[in-house]
Amino acid sequence: MYIFGDIGNSETKLVLVNKKEKILKRINLPTNNINYRNLDKKIKFLTKNINDIEKILFCSVVPKFFSLIKKYFSKKTKVRCYEIKDLNLKSLIKIKVNFRQVGSDRLANAISLQNNRENFIILDFGTATTFDVVIKKDYRGGIIAPGIKISLDTLSDKAFLIPRINLKKINNIIANNTKSAVQSGFFWGYIGLIDNIINLIKRETKNSFKLVITGGYSDLFKKSLKIKVIHNKDITIKGLIKIARLIN
Repeated sequence: MYIFGDIGNSETKLVLVNKKEKILKRINLPTNNINYRNLDKKIKFLTKNINDIEKILFCSVVPKFFSLIKKYFSKKTKVRCYEIKDLNLKSLIKIKVNFRQVGSDRLANAISLQNNRENFIILDFGTATTFDVVIKKDYRGGIIAPGIKISLDTLSDKAFLIPRINLKKINNIIANNTKSAVQSGFFWGYIGLIDNIINLIKRETKNSFKLVITGGYSDLFKKSLKIKVIHNKDITIKGLIKIARLIN
């Protein structure tokens, strides 16, 4: 059995995977709520016997919480808890950017998809909205745009007359009330941002791409973009599964 995790700025995902690389259990928790007590409860949900675990691998963009998790496992098991940058990822993908600066989740996503035949743009609706460019076996880098939820919340915090709003697809561009106006601006604004960035990537690289989307708002946008979309909510975990083959 293996335990894999994705520590994001907002949410952390934990999964139990068997030797056939099948996901058996999964659980999510707010990253800010990670502590020894909560972690112990979540791990006991994943496995009744931690001694059955043979590999532990995380990707993390929040070092202090990975450090906490690593200390937790060091007290519970002799199995080493790895972060993916501890491993030789260059044996899986050619990384054409500053290795230290690119997020581990973005590398895991790229490794999940890379092959010798196809090109991908990976669009992740996370705390930030990120675009990652994979051309065959090369990770070329990407774009970081403002995250949708953070942008919505910031607008509500800074503008006294704009309430907290849940984003949804809206058909009319021109709205007749504040709530609909914000929903239209964010929905169609992000559609325009996404379509434009994809076109600019194509122009700059002179390549065609498959678009893979993931993350919290991927359901909302998957049917409204101009390019055909592949929806893959497990892309990061599948990347971790692939990377874990490097662990002896």
